[in-house]
Amino acid sequence: MAKSNDTDTMRLQVFLAQAGLGSRRSCESLISDLRVSVNGEMISRQGVQVSDDDVVKVDGKQVYRTRKTVYLALHKPPGYLCAQSDAEGRPLAVELVQSRYGMRLYTVGRLDFNSSGLIFMTNDGDFAQAVSHPSNEVEKEYVVQTRKPVTDEFLEDCVRGLNIEGVHYRFTNWERAGSRSIRVTLLEGKNREIRTVFNHYRFGVKRVHRVRIGPVKLFRMAPGRFRPLTRQEINWFLKHAGREPLADERGAGRSEVPGRKKQVRIRRGGQS
Repeated sequence: MAKSNDTDTMRLQVFLAQAGLGSRRSCESLISDLRVSVNGEMISRQGVQVSDDDVVKVDGKQVYRTRKTVYLALHKPPGYLCAQSDAEGRPLAVELVQSRYGMRLYTVGRLDFNSSGLIFMTNDGDFAQAVSHPSNEVEKEYVVQTRKPVTDEFLEDCVRGLNIEGVHYRFTNWERAGSRSIRVTLLEGKNREIRTVFNHYRFGVKRVHRVRIGPVKLFRMAPGRFRPLTRQEINWFLKHAGREPLADERGAGRSEVPGRKKQVRIRRGGQS
């Protein structure tokens, strides 16, 4: 592997994260799994220094560092998958923003295929880690509609914690909106946690709709619409996770974060 120049170099995992391949930690896993090469040489150790002049490939495909970082809030409709691809050809949430943003973006604050509501999209791995890592304890709030009336006793048990098939589930808080409509707040948000808990106790789930992640609320954003997160919103997550906040407006080109929350409507076919 040819040695990079001393100027403008960075660790390989940082380069990969800035290429939109995930958080730095997940990019370290790509290196450990021998999926990354630099200038034709497979890399197995962490901390290798690279620059934009080097040819960096993941699984044989060259990747490029993205200088422009993007942070979006999207109202995901039901019937869209939070993934980069799908063997079954189902609609992807990232397709809702591709007409405006051609770069590689990935979803943060994952929702299952049938659920709806607020998710984030970004190409900043550090921001994704700040939002989604369980240790950062970012609240996520949902409106859950059930097929049968839900008892207060059951909801209090959820706050105390439940074990289902060896997995511990716990709600942080709940608020009743009706006998079959509950607002539920989670910190960790395991895969399909809400559906698992309510269905296990035979209440049945008609709808799971996320309305808040941390301080960011969905409000009245229509399904399929999205807006850039504000700098203040982005920095809340970074500071909450003990990370360095974004530079002020004088740091031109660092991110696309206009001060106004402008929703974007897109033209698309399929389900909305």
